Amino acid sequence: MPTTLAEPLNPELLGPSTAVHLRSIDRFARAHDASHYLLVPDAVLSPVDAAGVARAFDAVRAAGRTLTFRSGGTSLSGQGVSGDILVDTRSGFRTIAIEDEGRSVRVEPGATVRQVNTRLARYGRKLGPDPASEIACTIGGVVANNSSGMACGIVENSYRTIESLLLVLPSGTVLDTAAPDADDRLRAAEPEIADGLLALRRRLLDSPANVEIVRRQFSMKNTMGYGLNALLDFDDPVRILEHLVIGSEGTLAFVAEARFRTIEIKPAIATGLLVFDTLSDAMAALPGLTALGLATIELLDAASLRVAQGLSDVPPAIASIEVRDHAALLVEVHAQDAEALAVDTTTALGHFAALPLAIDATLTTDAAERAALWHVRKGLYTAIAGARPSGTTALLEDIVVPVERLLVTCERLIELFSAHGYEDSVIFGHAKDGNVHFLLNERFDDPESLARYRRFTDDLVELVLEQQGSLKAEHGTGRIMAPFVRRQYGDELTDIMWDVKRLLDPSGILNPGVVLSDDPDSYLHDLKRVPTVEKEVDRCVECGYCEPSCPSKSITLTPRQRIVLRRDMAWAEERGDDALLAELRADYDYEGVQTCAVDGMCGVACPVDINTGDLVRRLRAEQASTIEDGLWDVAAKSWGTVTKVGGVALTVADALPAPLVTAATRVGRAVLGADTVPLYDAGLPRGGSTPPRPDSPADARAVFFGACIGTMFGAEGHREGSRDAVSALLDRAGIPVVIPDDAGGLCCGTPWKSKGHLAGYDRMTERVLASLWAASRQGALPVVCDAASCTEGLHVMLAKGVDAHPEYAGLVIEDATTFVAREVLPRLDVRRRLDRIAVHPTCSTTALGATGALTALASAVAEDVYVPDGWGCCAFAGDRGMLHPELTASATAVEAAELRDAERERGFDAFVSANRTCEIGMTRATGRGYRHVVEVLEELTRP
Repeated sequence: MPTTLAEPLNPELLGPSTAVHLRSIDRFARAHDASHYLLVPDAVLSPVDAAGVARAFDAVRAAGRTLTFRSGGTSLSGQGVSGDILVDTRSGFRTIAIEDEGRSVRVEPGATVRQVNTRLARYGRKLGPDPASEIACTIGGVVANNSSGMACGIVENSYRTIESLLLVLPSGTVLDTAAPDADDRLRAAEPEIADGLLALRRRLLDSPANVEIVRRQFSMKNTMGYGLNALLDFDDPVRILEHLVIGSEGTLAFVAEARFRTIEIKPAIATGLLVFDTLSDAMAALPGLTALGLATIELLDAASLRVAQGLSDVPPAIASIEVRDHAALLVEVHAQDAEALAVDTTTALGHFAALPLAIDATLTTDAAERAALWHVRKGLYTAIAGARPSGTTALLEDIVVPVERLLVTCERLIELFSAHGYEDSVIFGHAKDGNVHFLLNERFDDPESLARYRRFTDDLVELVLEQQGSLKAEHGTGRIMAPFVRRQYGDELTDIMWDVKRLLDPSGILNPGVVLSDDPDSYLHDLKRVPTVEKEVDRCVECGYCEPSCPSKSITLTPRQRIVLRRDMAWAEERGDDALLAELRADYDYEGVQTCAVDGMCGVACPVDINTGDLVRRLRAEQASTIEDGLWDVAAKSWGTVTKVGGVALTVADALPAPLVTAATRVGRAVLGADTVPLYDAGLPRGGSTPPRPDSPADARAVFFGACIGTMFGAEGHREGSRDAVSALLDRAGIPVVIPDDAGGLCCGTPWKSKGHLAGYDRMTERVLASLWAASRQGALPVVCDAASCTEGLHVMLAKGVDAHPEYAGLVIEDATTFVAREVLPRLDVRRRLDRIAVHPTCSTTALGATGALTALASAVAEDVYVPDGWGCCAFAGDRGMLHPELTASATAVEAAELRDAERERGFDAFVSANRTCEIGMTRATGRGYRHVVEVLEELTRP
């Protein structure tokens, strides 16, 4: 296989604004999506606007090539992969524009559903489509797949809530369907399309039998084939075109912008789990439950309940039952306020009381209890996909049938699982819509397994069509069901679909093999290989949920890409492709290893609990030289001295001309490597303060672990740092604390762990945990740390240490933000409040669940608390921001821009966070002095 390819397209036709990615690492990293298909593109294009896409169409057509659009990469049916030209629409299309007080929103295809809903939440609104992948799926995919979800059904999906589209047709014509003269423009630019669409409409209307089929098919959730209901629902060419493009999976046109009608949020929610003795009982209850107007009715079959019983937080409703033929419905009541919720809940509970339930029903509004109930539903994928055998692929499929046929369909599905030997497969999904999902584990590198998959698919198709259902409800036709469109719709309607394709894309340049295919075996081609790799990441399902929160996503690689490239390198090695392997390895060091912030945010988002930072730390450990590892081990023995020297060095550097110090560090980086010598700049503070002296008062109520970064880095503006501020606040609140012996020489271990210096990390772990165990009086006192990342580091250290010292499980370690908000703030008198404060949550406050405490402290000192919608990990990551400042610059760009816009509207009196290195990173990014929130609290509560 060729590695880096020659230029496949004419650069003059593409234009200068479209980036062309030809390196193997770029092509292979973007080849993988959440589906079980894999095609490696010859090139990846990143246009930045509609005109750039139009030029790409011209270039692709001129070269006789084809292209496929790719955005979030969460699609499950193979519609986002290409062996030719892949067009990245996530990098350059991220604009979100709120209109009419949130009642309408214009969005470009690269923005995620969560990003849009976060912006809309300020107005009490949200998008209609509510896919489970909302954390990562983008608007481009939502429109292309006509996405729906758990609650929206077919009433508030993309087809029903899109008001207009900005389209780029394969010819290069750009059409805004919101324009008052859009119909005239279409007729002027594309008369054949305008006339052809009306001709296809007449052709369909002339066949009452086909009209009935289309009406019946689209009375359910249905993403199989093209949405021919557009030919019935509209009578003007622009609206027909607009709605044919919705759900067309990038095969008819490019959507450069979509305008949605938004939905009102009903914030008062109660959740419950209805457990029935049999699936039949659950299905019999479904019509009555649907008539109640429940927002959500999610089905879990008996196999799902057995899996759920193995979850750590299994709800009492199913923990104690002996699951035989049981089934459950997860239900939710949504209301505008607590009063309305109380009325609706009473009505619902009255209805539940008459049902043949195995356990009495309840509805809860408690956040923790609701989360546990939803974990039953969402944890199924984690439990099954995460535990699948190495080398297998997790297949998440979906079908839909009329609700009255759901029982027999589920029963037959269970029989098919058994007949084909798919053990541990579960059925779950959106019962009120007749739409269920099922999960299979299969391997595609074995002919016998592939033959089994073919036989199962044949039986599945026969079952669903026999029940008058659709083979795809939500996930799109893609490659997986394209060969079966003709079987579902018949020849005449399928021929109309092919005529739609030829009318809009006569050259066939857009996403061939997707939605429609004349090859009956095409769904078995290009199946994904999943070679075994490192244990930390081997269970990755390549869903992409980790990507939006990754700080390096816009500069190098995402967690998914770091993992799939390990698989690609393993595959290249298996095949003996030495050239490809060498090229991938060479580029992976910087892109995969050195620019990973190891912040753990990917682990928070991952449905199978993978922290890709664990892999990166392992790789760094393998790369670490014996000399470097030994030096860090020595540093662990005398860390107090090291931090003091580092602080003094920063103070000296602060007194010298910044260009002089920067030049010196550049020389060091050139000689010793950019990942060894930090780059100094004028934005770095001077050295910090002296560590607190050991103390152990008899009436102590906590242990204070002052983070060593307070010694290394001074506070913003040469003020008191967080370590001194916490000490002052504790004293002011009358809370005596223990200061451990050798406090200045203790560290959370992150510098060693993040760099892979395991000997030094083990040494520091032993010292710190032994010291905290003694200082806490064998776990009797909580340990409080003033830096969130260090608190998280101590948690990680403790999780490791309890293996050798089980008694350490009694240690309680919490961040200063949570301790101060709970124990100290009620004892303080805030004498003056600021008008407005900007807050930067951190990856560590997120992981610790401390972001709420951070904002609570900010609310105590300011009237208005502003948290940027686009906040994310700053990627300073200890010293990573000094080793690779370009990483922090990229990671903070969106948040910094949003903050500038907010500041132009109304200024801020303070900028706060919860960790010194994050504060440095944000100060560097914004030019505004960030401080720890406790520093501001301490100043405003002084007597």
